[in-house]
Amino acid sequence: MTIAISARVAELGLTLEPAAAPAANYVSHVQDGNLLHISGQISRKGGQPAYLGRLGDNLTEEEGIEAARLSALGVLSQIAAATGYRRDRVARVVRLAAFVASIRDFSHQSTVASGASDVMVRVFGDAGRHARSAVGVASLPSGAAVEVEAIISLTQA
Repeated sequence: MTIAISARVAELGLTLEPAAAPAANYVSHVQDGNLLHISGQISRKGGQPAYLGRLGDNLTEEEGIEAARLSALGVLSQIAAATGYRRDRVARVVRLAAFVASIRDFSHQSTVASGASDVMVRVFGDAGRHARSAVGVASLPSGAAVEVEAIISLTQA
C-alpha cells in the first residue's frame, strides 16, 4: 500500500496546506505526457503569503531557507492535487527553479534554494533529487521572498 503525499509530509512534522488557486490568468499545473509542470509557488502559512521582503534587506538567510521550505510545500500541494495525493505517482522530481528576492550584494541564493531541495529529498528519497536553478531577483508576486516552480515525472496512472 502506498503512502499519501500528505501522510509522508506529516511524518516529517510538516503541514501540507490546500493547493493555492492561481492568482491570475494561468493554471496551477499542466500535465503533458508524463511530465507535470507546477507553476511557481510562493511561501504561505495559513493560506496567506509568508516571509515577505528581500534577503539581505529585511530577511535573513535562515528566514529565506524557511520561505523556500514553505514554497516547496506549496509545490507538493499542487503535486498532490494533480495526482490524487498518490506519492507513488511521482517517478522523479526532475527540476526545481527557485527565485529569491534579494538585494544586489546577496549571493546565497543557492543556500536558500536548498531549503526547497531538502523537502523534495525528504519526501521522495532519491526520486526527489533534481536539477535546479537558483536565481536572485528584485521582487516577486505579493512581495514574497521566494518562489519555487517544478517539473515532475509521473508514473502511469
